[in-house]
Amino acid sequence: MMVRTKSAITKKIRHKDNMGIRFLYNTLPGRIMLKALVRPSVSAIFGFFMDSRPSNLLVGKFVKRNNIDMGEYENAKYRSFNDFFTRKVKDGLRPFPDNARDLAAACDARLTAYPITDGGLFRIKNSEYDVAALLKDKSLADEYTGGICLIFRLTPDDYHRYSYIDNGEILSTKKIKGVLHTVRPISQRRYKIYAQNAREYTVMLTENFGKVIQVEVGALFVGRIKNHAAGGAFKRGAEKGMFEFGGSTIVMLFQKDRAAISETIYENTRRDKETIVKMGSKIGTVYEPGSA
Repeated sequence: MMVRTKSAITKKIRHKDNMGIRFLYNTLPGRIMLKALVRPSVSAIFGFFMDSRPSNLLVGKFVKRNNIDMGEYENAKYRSFNDFFTRKVKDGLRPFPDNARDLAAACDARLTAYPITDGGLFRIKNSEYDVAALLKDKSLADEYTGGICLIFRLTPDDYHRYSYIDNGEILSTKKIKGVLHTVRPISQRRYKIYAQNAREYTVMLTENFGKVIQVEVGALFVGRIKNHAAGGAFKRGAEKGMFEFGGSTIVMLFQKDRAAISETIYENTRRDKETIVKMGSKIGTVYEPGSA
């Protein structure tokens, strides 16, 4: 088994959404309200409150409701909810594999994996995604034909900082404006969220996996994606950035014959399940001829 997990390795993608989210996405009045709520300006207002001292009052209930083990995190006094939400884990709790040719998860998440077809497409449930639309760059997208798309979906109880998967160098970065739908599966039935939501991506030349693209996708009430650098060299396991309040998503694109993903992850994806991973857990290896 290549994936280190909590008590179980998978959860069905069709998990139970809370009543508020079901109202917004499954009812006509809710969808009318949703048109306003997905605007980045609304998330900015919400984010302003989450940066304030009074938002600290929400921390206790949030920890209890999401069964968060605070023993994993550094002891700290949080000045706001966002300060709590971007808390750091204790040293040594998210180790990367010793072998640099092992592919490790960039973050805590629910992971699915999809092949990128010859047409530059990948399909998630009933939605077909175009890599060119995701990146707003057809020439760059064409480089990933026949490759692999990994979707790391973070939930509120996950660690919301993310790391570099290998040593390498940042080639370019790009921010794309958009709306801010929830990244929960319920929204995927109506919207192509990864191509519509606000997002930013980094093109990285890595030592072991070639030219990799990492896309951070914003979500409902998550107006801020905080990456630490827009250029320069980076080290495997070093922190790349963080999401502020809410669950969100990282999309990673690998070129053809660069990475071999665990068959467990592929099989779970085919069965409409997500594989629970922790930052640093092994999810694959460098591609070797005959390994796929």
